[in-house]
Amino acid sequence: MLSESARMTTAHEASFRVQYPNSRPRAARIIALDPESAALVNEVSKRKWNGAKFFTSLSFTAESGPGTTDQGMKAWLGDLAGRAMDLASEVAESDFVVVITAAGEDARAASVIAAACKAHNKSLIGLVVPKDGASEEDVGTSLDHLRPHTRMLVVASGRDYIETMLTALRA
Repeated sequence: MLSESARMTTAHEASFRVQYPNSRPRAARIIALDPESAALVNEVSKRKWNGAKFFTSLSFTAESGPGTTDQGMKAWLGDLAGRAMDLASEVAESDFVVVITAAGEDARAASVIAAACKAHNKSLIGLVVPKDGASEEDVGTSLDHLRPHTRMLVVASGRDYIETMLTALRA
């Protein structure tokens, strides 16, 4: 009589196995909200990623019509090559969005990204990175800006933590 392990390695049993990966790479959008986090995003982007796109800036124009936010603004993301990409289109094509901000920096722009995520039913994840000399109050201020909009909010310790987090999210 064969043991359970031996039986599971037979050709007959192998024919019942799923022959393809159980998940596909996720289309992540990683957006820096300030110049300090833009430098981090630029460093992190140099690794090999599955389906992630990285953006180092966010800008707005006052417009009305399709693709505008509730506040009547059109939002643009600056990618690593310096091209302007439509925020709403990028969010629509993604599986989730990650915003990164340095502690103490102005993270209020996350509300515009959150509106696009809500419109397209996408998760928004926030990472706050304490910079050198940042106080607990600086970290708290950044958390307060992001907390109402994110499904997951993390205080990240630096580039290595961000890379580990994105890897865990299959970005």
